[in-house]
Amino acid sequence: MTKIREIFTSIQGEGPYVGQKQLFVRFCGCNLKCKYCDTDFVPEKSRDYSVDELVKEINSSGEVFTISLTGGEPLVSIDFLNEFLPVLKKSGHKVYLETNGTLPDNLEEIIDFVDVVSADIKLESSTGIPMNIDVCRRFFCVGSKKEIFAKVVFNDYITDKEICDVSDIVKSVGCELILQPEMKGNNFAVCAQKQDEVFEKFYKLYKNVRLIPQVHKFLNVR
Repeated sequence: MTKIREIFTSIQGEGPYVGQKQLFVRFCGCNLKCKYCDTDFVPEKSRDYSVDELVKEINSSGEVFTISLTGGEPLVSIDFLNEFLPVLKKSGHKVYLETNGTLPDNLEEIIDFVDVVSADIKLESSTGIPMNIDVCRRFFCVGSKKEIFAKVVFNDYITDKEICDVSDIVKSVGCELILQPEMKGNNFAVCAQKQDEVFEKFYKLYKNVRLIPQVHKFLNVR
């Protein structure tokens, strides 16, 4: 059994799959507490699901492009994922994992059953949590066995060292890097000039980079 906060169909609002229809399965629990997090994934509002119950509900939800496992942090529920993902894949679904990119050992256990890894690189300047570069490198090394891209939420306090560290991590696997300006509600917390400045600094170090805000917030969808 595991706790699931909600299951819903919407469009993907972040990264290179933006605008595509997905079924979102929001797991409870997270190993981090980022300052900018505004996601409601508290266990008290959740429902317990068995593997069979969750697969049955997903299969009854109609055809979608991918099944997005989000949270919270899905990899916290690794024991459940080890049972759940092989069953889900037998149903023919494409699995899209949204993760904070800090649990490489857990990812290694289930990487064979994942198709796309959307991995955050958490900056201390935006999360308030020190970034472990070695853990990030290990995570992206494991994730590179499948399709993987990086997402970075940044604010006015991003440092040149963070920009260099992130660029080095994504260079090591050659994946796409998505820059996301931090938002307060539906508004940017970073001015246009700063967004352009940060993008240009990244672009000088790594060309496979795009600036894409959280589109679902502008569309007022989940």
